[in-house]
Order: sequence, then structure tokens, then C-alpha cells
Amino acid sequence: MSREAVAKALAHYPITARLGGQDYRIRTMTAADGEALMAFARELPPHDTLYMRRDITRQSGVDSWLKDLNEGAIYSLLAEDNLGVCGYSTINLNELEWTRHIADLRVATATRTRGRGLGRLLAREAFNIALALDIEKLLARMTPDQEGARVLFQELGFQPEAL
Repeated sequence: MSREAVAKALAHYPITARLGGQDYRIRTMTAADGEALMAFARELPPHDTLYMRRDITRQSGVDSWLKDLNEGAIYSLLAEDNLGVCGYSTINLNELEWTRHIADLRVATATRTRGRGLGRLLAREAFNIALALDIEKLLARMTPDQEGARVLFQELGFQPEAL
């Protein structure tokens, strides 16, 4: 993975997408987005936070995310609508040298945006970043009852490994 490839992959942000009659701005996350991310997370149904790598409803979880973002351990995109942050996708890199080709893909969207294709767009954009990072295998974790998310990821080429 080269810094140039990653910079090139991130250079076209922000972008605007119109989905379901609503405009969404997709952009890279910055250190200034901590409060907005936490506000977004606090509006999610509790079930949606089960597989998050950290509790971003708390300041300590947001601080951990921002630290990893600053260190290049994760790459995050935020979606915004006229009410603020309404979704994110993130590529979480593996810290171990021999598994750097594997990463986690995480996507979450606000309840108000579901069914419009925002999760799909965020997943595809994150997938493009993963390609620039030379990631060979992406993992996505979700509960078995998240049928919409499971269908989305299978449509994107993911295969269930464990339930």
C-alpha cells in the first residue's frame, strides 16, 4: 500500500449523491467530527451498536476512533444530510504484520435514511478505499437478524462465513 494510492483514493471526496430524493454529502472523516459522530451514534437503536468495535456513544470510544484515524489505522467516510451525520463507513486495518491484507468493513446508517441506498453507497465507497490499501480480504460483522445488511453485503460479493 502506498501513500500515493491512498491519497488518490481519498482525493475525490467530498462527493454528493442523490438517493431517494434526498441529497447526501459523502466525505472523509476528520478529527473535528468527534461530537457529530457521537451524536449520530446516540440516535442509533441499541441493536445497531452490538458489533461496533468501540462504544462511540461515549467520549472514550470516539477518542479511540479519532486516535486510530489520526494514526492511519482506520479510514472513515461520513455521510451527511440536512440534519447532520447520517451514516459512516470505515475500513479498520489489522495491526498484525502478517494479516495486514485483511480488514474489517463497518457501515452504519441513521434510521431516517434506511431503504434509500445510502448503506450500499457507503459500503461501495469504503470498498474502493480498501482496494487502494491493497486489502485482499474484507470482513463485515452483523447479527443474523440484520437481513437487509446481509443481503446488501452478499450482493456486493461477500459470503457468510459464520452465523
